[in-house]
Amino acid sequence: MWKKIAPLLIVLSIALNVAFISVWAVQAVRAHWPTQAADESKVWCPLHRRLNVTDEQWRRIEPRIVEFRARSQTICAEMTRLRTELIDLIASDNPDRQAIAAKQGEIRAGREQMQKLVVERLLVEKEVLTDEQQKKLFDLIRQRGACHGPARMMGLSGMAPDMPATWPAHSRDHSRPNQGDRR
Repeated sequence: MWKKIAPLLIVLSIALNVAFISVWAVQAVRAHWPTQAADESKVWCPLHRRLNVTDEQWRRIEPRIVEFRARSQTICAEMTRLRTELIDLIASDNPDRQAIAAKQGEIRAGREQMQKLVVERLLVEKEVLTDEQQKKLFDLIRQRGACHGPARMMGLSGMAPDMPATWPAHSRDHSRPNQGDRR
């Protein structure tokens, strides 16, 4: 009997695995591709939709967002590498305090680089936004500015409950403690 059922079970198992992988792949791809809102707005960024930017403003802002994202993701990847190296140095049998201090310096330099990138982005974007939009933007940043990473500060990882994340998870600042770890 098993000889008759075994091929059927193998085919069923393969079909389920293919279906699972297909669903996972679609979800993974969707997470990295912005989708248009139901109103067919060209503005895919939740922050800028919230600021009610015009199509003309968006035409000027969008390329800058794409550039910012690419540059910040590069810095974030480097920061992740440095943090891993720091943990490895600390976890070693005989931690070298000088090497640890040097790695901490590299991490501080990376954070400074990210901060400069964010400030430059805000200054450039300020040139495009109206006074009212600027006020709204900076009010949102003030509300969320304490102890949040640059992606959060820019409103790109859920600045408000009605604003879903638009950045991939690997681009978020993972250096801040979990909610339960706050001091």
